[in-house]
Amino acid sequence: MAEAHQAVAFQFTVTPEGLDFHLSREAVKQLYLAGLSSWKKRLVRAKNSFLTGVYPASPSSWMVVVLATAGSFYCQVDPSLGIIARIRTPTPYSRTVVSAVIFSTGVWLSAVLLFRQTLKLLLSYHGWMFEPHGKMSRRTKIWVALMKVLSVRKPLLYSFQTSLPKLPVPSVEATIARYLESVRPLMDDEKYGKMEALAKEFKEKTAPRLQKYLILKSWWTTNYVSDWWEEYIYLRGRSPLMVNSNYYAMDFLYVNPSHIQAARAGNVVHAILLYRRKLDRGEIPPMMALNIVPMCSYQSERMFNTTRIPGKETDTLLHLVDSKHLAVYHKGRFYKVWLYYGGQVLRPRDLEMQFQRILDDPSPPQPGEERLAALTAGERVPWAEARARFFSHGKNKASLDAIERAAFFLTLDEEEHGYVPGQEGCMDAYAKSLLHGQCYDRWFDKSFTLVVYKNGKLGANAEHSWADAPIIGHLWEFMLATDKFQLGYTEGGHCLGEPDTLLAPPQRLQWDIPQECRAAIESSYRLAKALADDVDFCCFQFNQFGKGLIKKCRTSPDAFIQISLQLAHFRDKGCFCLTYEASMTRLFREGRTETVRSCTAEATAFVRSMVDPHQTRVERQRLFKLAAEKHQQMYRMAMTGAGIDRHLFCLYVVSRYLGVQSPFLCDGCSPEPWVLTLEQWVLTMEPWVPTPARWVPQEPVAGTEETTQ
Repeated sequence: MAEAHQAVAFQFTVTPEGLDFHLSREAVKQLYLAGLSSWKKRLVRAKNSFLTGVYPASPSSWMVVVLATAGSFYCQVDPSLGIIARIRTPTPYSRTVVSAVIFSTGVWLSAVLLFRQTLKLLLSYHGWMFEPHGKMSRRTKIWVALMKVLSVRKPLLYSFQTSLPKLPVPSVEATIARYLESVRPLMDDEKYGKMEALAKEFKEKTAPRLQKYLILKSWWTTNYVSDWWEEYIYLRGRSPLMVNSNYYAMDFLYVNPSHIQAARAGNVVHAILLYRRKLDRGEIPPMMALNIVPMCSYQSERMFNTTRIPGKETDTLLHLVDSKHLAVYHKGRFYKVWLYYGGQVLRPRDLEMQFQRILDDPSPPQPGEERLAALTAGERVPWAEARARFFSHGKNKASLDAIERAAFFLTLDEEEHGYVPGQEGCMDAYAKSLLHGQCYDRWFDKSFTLVVYKNGKLGANAEHSWADAPIIGHLWEFMLATDKFQLGYTEGGHCLGEPDTLLAPPQRLQWDIPQECRAAIESSYRLAKALADDVDFCCFQFNQFGKGLIKKCRTSPDAFIQISLQLAHFRDKGCFCLTYEASMTRLFREGRTETVRSCTAEATAFVRSMVDPHQTRVERQRLFKLAAEKHQQMYRMAMTGAGIDRHLFCLYVVSRYLGVQSPFLCDGCSPEPWVLTLEQWVLTMEPWVPTPARWVPQEPVAGTEETTQ
């Protein structure tokens, strides 16, 4: 009870003499420290906003300009050519020093704008990407030198954001030509002739009008694709997020830093909070290509304190500037755990103690509580209706707010998973558990759910709409490295240090779930369970060779894998199919992904040569080289904004807004669903990402098609 009393800042009682106040010094102290910490965060954010706003210049460069101007006056030289004297004219009482400072500031701001525009112009150059490996043209060498000069100052996370170029809108002619080239291997002559006719009609009659609106949108928006992509591909999807959209990340395979569940959770949660602090302060450097080309960091903004809120027609993303607590699930019960004490992040040992208190709690779940999270695993409309009806007031609303406004979600899982040498199927079960769990022990709406198993292994399940998989990948690498190499454990497997036993215990969330709501929960659970049971997952290790050997053959590892999978699919199915590979467009501001259509004419020619016994080894090598070069060319074009599918998608959305019917966009662009989804998991350390669905002709909303992994 002592901890509970400390949580109340003041109490009062009504007496005949009046009101009698009783203040808690400890509570008031904590309120003061929390407020002080909040103001420090605001000052840091304001400082970072200024530093990123003037990048690549710095505040010290302003002082240099001011001192240089003052020094020139001391030498009786007027660098302003009379401008300072004019500044003094309307303000006769101002001194020369003030006028010189005003002039110097104007010169400095002009230089900042010039540098930023120069940097933006340099970042618009992508010729370096298309040059042969190991060779660099004179033009690219000059570009590299200029980039190094302008990027000499260490950047913050968002320093390059306003200098990144906008995603260009490709010409309709180029997009249609690339599209026809991509579908040619999948069609016979008759089907391809019809497709050519549809494309020609679209290019000549409908496309010019749609393209004008799209170009207009690109002028007044930061990115002409991303907002529509987020809304129509993700937020308007009405099918379950679980399996269809959410993806997962795994723990170390061969290393288990601690077998104590609460200790592992304490260290990794603390490491994640350290990453969040660096993120808030902008101390994480932006991802760089060639160590000089920055990638957009916009997606990192919503990594924490973010939840997808269900709606009947479309979902929305709730993002908070800050959140000081964590939502935890264990054995069908939900808890709220405070992450700060005295304005400071809880130490790993304190977090371990809090999580151990949850593990030791013998109380049973409340009626309807155990499978409550199944609502987030089912279809979106029933969840939206149940949320509006049963969770809009009272204790249910307060508890739901505690989950949706948490920094992220943590599941203390009762199962044991991980890689066990010699145990067949352990990786399959591990992957399936992270992908869908029990269908009610992950909050699939949160930006990500951290899962810590009973044996100390862990993983994550991430929601897809707010960002793409590499963003979680950056957090995951930092967390694993910090947990293993910086925080460490005692010999017994506990977190280092001594816990503060005076900390108030985790708060058990309270629910009042009526029978009708329980029926909705059960319905969502049955649907999600059927979906999870339908997943056939095979996850295994391949250690015969890796990208090192592939590179020795002077071949791109990505092209090697993609072409190999085309060969495997053809040998298995006896045909080719529409194939999806994701490419990032983060070289542009607010860029997300683009599709690389891996089933090319060159790839199919190589595959056919491999199944033709009359082909020679030399001919097969030649065809493979052509296929690999073609794939790399397509990947580079997708990265530089010259892809196919995002442009066609946006043209389709414009056509729906204008009420224009286009047989090419409605029927021609979707002759078949994406059957094969190929990702670069092993080679790039990026988690698997599901296929964004093709658009459907009925509504400008995307559903999810079946894919073969």
